[in-house]
Amino acid sequence: MTVETVKRACPNAVTIMGGPHVTFLPSETLMKCQQLDIVCVGEGERTIRELAQAVEGKASLSSVRGIVYRSGNRIAETLPQPLIDDLDSLPFPARHLLPMNRYTVLRKKATIGHVITSRGCPFNCIFCASSLLFGRKFRARSPRNVIDEVEEVVSDYNPDTLEFTDDLFTLDHRRVEAICDEMKNRRLDVPWACSSRVDTISRELLLKMREAGCVFIYFGVESGSQRTLNQMRKGITISQIENAVRWAKEIGIEALASFIIGWPGETIDDVENTLEFAKRLDTDYAQFSFATPYPGTELYNLAKNQKLLLTDNWSEYTAGRPVIYTGEYPVEDLPKLLLHAYKSFYLTPRMILRNLKKGRVSLLLASILAFAHAH
Repeated sequence: MTVETVKRACPNAVTIMGGPHVTFLPSETLMKCQQLDIVCVGEGERTIRELAQAVEGKASLSSVRGIVYRSGNRIAETLPQPLIDDLDSLPFPARHLLPMNRYTVLRKKATIGHVITSRGCPFNCIFCASSLLFGRKFRARSPRNVIDEVEEVVSDYNPDTLEFTDDLFTLDHRRVEAICDEMKNRRLDVPWACSSRVDTISRELLLKMREAGCVFIYFGVESGSQRTLNQMRKGITISQIENAVRWAKEIGIEALASFIIGWPGETIDDVENTLEFAKRLDTDYAQFSFATPYPGTELYNLAKNQKLLLTDNWSEYTAGRPVIYTGEYPVEDLPKLLLHAYKSFYLTPRMILRNLKKGRVSLLLASILAFAHAH
């Protein structure tokens, strides 16, 4: 483990972890990892600054908001850190500390500029930890501040593409339109991508985005079964999915639809309906993953209470390995179902021909073979 290695190399170092997992299981993490000193709960920018000042000044950690830490033989917890309302007040990421020239996509070297423009999600999907970490109130940076960062990324790194990695980039249509206008006004000619819910998009907005350089959109579709969508509390309908994908195709924006299989109570017929739906949607890409009950989510509590969890080995919680029992078919069938999903979507004559024209077949095949080998 990284923390153990750090402590061996530098015994006096103060070790800190942050992120969703430790936010929702702070005490358990500290008990399991004796070399870990402090857990940062929730948003970390203010907390890490307060923590650094306390450690440097040898002050009591009890004054630092938003942490769980060792205090003698017990584990102590401080008051929560308030969420940051003014996201414009945060500095841009220190990208100069990263090996920007070493990143790859599908084994090809590619420089991608990742920009987060908002936090928080008002929706209620029971499998998602994001709204629990960042709150249900949508907080967004101003269009000018966003494009100031984009301009810096383009100027310093000349990225092949830009990705707005918000959980929900398209919630506020006026803000997205203003971001598009600002990109065009500053002549930032860089292709970009984003994520969206199918019920927070319109044909008009997609057209505006395409004119400003949007070439790719990620839709969280999750299932081709309305019953399963309702169980997930996704809050969308099959017709909304079909409309959003159709608009993107008409306007010329490539789309990826993500799907979850292995949902509790899901039948083989539900899985086959999802696969048929994926093929019928005919998006440029599809992503299939296993239902994964991340700690803190309602899905995790449901799975734990109903004794559906297959393991508490967190390294297995990758969305590419089954960790939850569906109750409807054998667990050992799940990896075969996932591989079948990828093969049935990508290895059709129409999809192979489409990707031949785009020069992507070898990369897609390599990805499917790598997945098959890993499972």
